Amino acid sequence: MTFKRLLNYAGWPAATGLLAALLLLAFMPRFGPNAVEGVGGMDQAFGFNHLSPVGNEWAGPVSYAAAVRRAAPAVVNIYTSRLSNNRNPLFDDPIIRELFNFADRPQQQQMLTILGSGVIVSEKGYVLTNNHVINGAEEIIVQLHDGREARATAIGAHADSDLAVLKIDLDKLTAINIGIPEQAQVGDVVLAIGNPFGVGQSVSQGIISATSRLSKTQQGLQSFIQTDAAINPGNSGGALVDVYGNLLGINTAIVGGNQTGNSVGIGFAIPATVAMNALQDIIEYSQTVRGYLGVSVGALTPRLAKSLNLSFTSGFVIYEIDSNSPAFRAGLLPGDVITRVNDQVFQDGTLIATEISSAKPGDSVEIEIWRRGQPQVIRVTVGVASKVG
Repeated sequence: MTFKRLLNYAGWPAATGLLAALLLLAFMPRFGPNAVEGVGGMDQAFGFNHLSPVGNEWAGPVSYAAAVRRAAPAVVNIYTSRLSNNRNPLFDDPIIRELFNFADRPQQQQMLTILGSGVIVSEKGYVLTNNHVINGAEEIIVQLHDGREARATAIGAHADSDLAVLKIDLDKLTAINIGIPEQAQVGDVVLAIGNPFGVGQSVSQGIISATSRLSKTQQGLQSFIQTDAAINPGNSGGALVDVYGNLLGINTAIVGGNQTGNSVGIGFAIPATVAMNALQDIIEYSQTVRGYLGVSVGALTPRLAKSLNLSFTSGFVIYEIDSNSPAFRAGLLPGDVITRVNDQVFQDGTLIATEISSAKPGDSVEIEIWRRGQPQVIRVTVGVASKVG
């Protein structure tokens, strides 16, 4: 077969295929090179969702350097020394001591150095930290971000809230800006600034995992901010700040995943408002003075709400009332559901701890409860919580 006959034989099918392709591109542009709208239509047919930002809701800083520059000068390293016996416990046995002539030998002691962090909250030299950082310390040294050091005086502490106030005598101090932790939301980016493992001031980044984790203490409920920002030994007493460098909380505890207690992404911070209230109390009274109702409560779950014939699930159920407590004298009963204290409505059932503890002893608070399916308002005179200092 000659080349000419081959061309005549194959030309018509090739020409027909080319013509069909041109017609397809002309009448179905979604498969063409400019097929933006066509792809969207295909996405809708298959149920695809476009992950595009809506307004400014997804906007955020690319770098947090400005926040660190603003907050870091107010975060300090704390070094404490305390005496510790360094001897074999067998030497305390009177027979062993007499046998080896240790009876009159004094016990050997050494100074242990404990590392922690703190936050300058006043240009007058007041520093907030955790009580467990300075508890039992023989000496407390505060090192500033600029390298200066000063011996600190412990003004007061409160073991139950794990807060302590120190005072240093230095000039040109930078106090941190106080944020509003009540406005923080789950998913907000936060930065933890402190002195982990004694390596020097460091910054870790994460998000807020929960805005109000509750823990039962001797004085009632304690509210914490939960974060997955890395908090390790030495971060205690340091700052949890927002992306603008404002203080949201004092880092205080972690859930350790191993024996070393290193961060596994579950850390807790005392809200800044709670810490600042404690600061004022400690400065004035050398201890915190917190409001007290005398109730044990739990969240109103959907199942519990159904059993109580309630159409809502926001609030707290009173499980137990201390005898002769302010709640007992005001007529509150187990089974009552607290939905409001003063003007604070508990839409998520988690803010009651802060509202009550921030009230001063002697204050009268208005509490809205639901009892037997009906709302009532009861006024309670707040008492004084047990003083643990």
